[in-house]
Amino acid sequence: MEDNQIVDLYWERDERAISESDTKYGAFCARISMNILDNAQDAEECVNDTYLRAWNAIPPDRPIKLGAFLGKITRNLSLDRYKAKKAAKRGNSLFQVSLDELNECIPSGSTGFGSGFDDESEARRIGDCINRFLRKQSAEVRNVFICRYFYSDSIGEISRRFGITESKIKSMLHRARGKLKKFLESEGIRL
Repeated sequence: MEDNQIVDLYWERDERAISESDTKYGAFCARISMNILDNAQDAEECVNDTYLRAWNAIPPDRPIKLGAFLGKITRNLSLDRYKAKKAAKRGNSLFQVSLDELNECIPSGSTGFGSGFDDESEARRIGDCINRFLRKQSAEVRNVFICRYFYSDSIGEISRRFGITESKIKSMLHRARGKLKKFLESEGIRL
């Protein structure tokens, strides 16, 4: 079923919207959540919560790209759960590994897991800078960067998806992090 047809089901308050969303995007959302949480039961709960959140958001929202809409909801719910669990103990999930990689180029607290910013506008400013930086990168670098640091995909998954060797992915990410660090510094952001 096409995205616009599924969104129409949400607008009509037809419960088939949930099952159609799960059929089309369930595995995608589960992968995002598993990458962050590294726990199948928690990931399943986040995916189920994603559909409830979508149900409550549509209407009034009418997403054009339903997959991206659901993926973002899943990611946010998974991050919230991750933060709650991290308060109890530190883990070694794929998500934690990708966060550790970003520590060299992003100020502490900007990922929402460090000491935090006193001013939320500073976090927003850094997010805007990262978006501007990514728009200046090639599509390949931008897609790899987003897969790694937004969706928390493993290097192996990214390699398979794009047909690029793992060593090239690692090198590409390393160079991108270095460029990002210089870009943030040029924007006056202290690291």
